[in-house]
Amino acid sequence: MIAALGLEPHVEGGYFARTFQPDHRPKVATPAGPRYTMTAIHYLLTDDSPIGHLHRNESDIVHFYHLGSPVEYYLLHPDGRLETAVLGPDLAAGQRLQLTVRGGVWKASHLPSGEYGLISEAVAPGFDYADMALGKRAALLEAFPQHADIVRAFTRD
Repeated sequence: MIAALGLEPHVEGGYFARTFQPDHRPKVATPAGPRYTMTAIHYLLTDDSPIGHLHRNESDIVHFYHLGSPVEYYLLHPDGRLETAVLGPDLAAGQRLQLTVRGGVWKASHLPSGEYGLISEAVAPGFDYADMALGKRAALLEAFPQHADIVRAFTRD
């Protein structure tokens, strides 16, 4: 699947490929500079790369479940609240096909079992690495001491 979709390793973990950016439209102004109005990617977690480590984006991101095993999400909101969600096919079990994460929310994803979980993300304004921050364990433990177990599980340092 990695080769078939042209995926490459993502800095947060897992694999990705950008699938859309609207080159035919003018970019939008943001405080950090001009951005595409929207971008989209395929994102894959696998049994050998099952974690998307805690990170924060400035843009809003809508996640869409496609194939494979369910993917768990852990969202740390600026007010200290923890939200969890599972993207997957079993709606009767509370899994969802779509999840929106607002800009400024810390997010981690996890493939708890199975060979792979494939999703897509639509990002608006469009994704730019300058708008993304990877979570630093010490800073996140200070900001979210009540969620230390999540911070430790989903940060690298």
